Amino acid sequence: MNLDDFSDLIERPDGGLRRDAEERRERLTVPPGALGRLDELAEWLSAAQAAVPVTAIERPRVVLFAGDHGVAALNVSARPAGSAHLLVRAVLEGESPVAVLARRTGVPVRIVDAGLDCDPELLPTEVVRHRVRRGSGRIDVEDALTIEEAEQAVRLGMAIADEEADSGTDLVVLGDLSVGGTTPAAALIAALCGTDASVVTGRGGAGIDDLAWMRKCAAIRDSLRRARPVLGDQLELLATVGGADLAATTGFLLQSAVRRMPVILDGVVSAACALVGQRAAFRAPDWWLAGQVSGEPAQAKALDRMAISPLLDHGVVVGEGTGALLALPMVQAAAALAAELPERPEPEAAAKAEAAAESAGIEDVT
Repeated sequence: MNLDDFSDLIERPDGGLRRDAEERRERLTVPPGALGRLDELAEWLSAAQAAVPVTAIERPRVVLFAGDHGVAALNVSARPAGSAHLLVRAVLEGESPVAVLARRTGVPVRIVDAGLDCDPELLPTEVVRHRVRRGSGRIDVEDALTIEEAEQAVRLGMAIADEEADSGTDLVVLGDLSVGGTTPAAALIAALCGTDASVVTGRGGAGIDDLAWMRKCAAIRDSLRRARPVLGDQLELLATVGGADLAATTGFLLQSAVRRMPVILDGVVSAACALVGQRAAFRAPDWWLAGQVSGEPAQAKALDRMAISPLLDHGVVVGEGTGALLALPMVQAAAALAAELPERPEPEAAAKAEAAAESAGIEDVT
């Protein structure tokens, strides 16, 4: 597998239809600019859907890729190593923020176990049946995956994207359920952006103290030494310092762009996978939105490199797709306003209507 092949498969959203959507926006009764960024979102959706006016977002879905990372054994996370299955269980039982929001908004949630470090019997079959391996390697001293496992994970993500597109999903809210996942994500972003470990090291969704931050920074620094020699091959990069869930997410993002299915990114993990995807196919980011600012410096670095501006900045750092799901109503609102607001009548038609009204008024008086 060569991820660069996606470059020939992915086209940008239709620029001509985007211009048509912009021209239609000029004709709406609400003055241009009055709806702020909602106008830009609606025009982007029109181009992605190849439809003017834009159609409503009717079948969104939350997709969460789950995995454990061996680097968590260095105590770089506030959660115990190998405990990502507890995050999955909280979503399944409706007790996590993303589960509460999804239930409230009526959006179905799909969880895909790409690399959890737990017995499969602990989770439902539909969650664990795609697992590539049990946990990912400790990236500061060993590869996260073999090349064969990395390819399997990428193909897993591609297959999930195809399943969603074939089932009629019209927009995906993408997130992750991982322990230690922000460390490989930061390493990938630092490698691809050519920055130092300290620039991209954050404190994760659960928050870590200063000592843990220093351990995390050291792990990212050591991982960077291993990542730099393989920068020319995205699949090898994912195998070296990524993980099964990150490789699957990358495959999902690339195949979603092939299938013209828009995606809202959540935090630093999905941003890292998107950056790998951009390196493989430069048009792919045109199909993605960033839901929110996660507070992770590596996310800001990746989004800046892809020229993607987050929709929200509410200080939400919990991860798990929560911030991206919070942005979904904004995208749906943009589509509804663009589709349902009336257009101003043409000057000629307005004059005729006014004349007819005046005539009717005179006849009524006589």
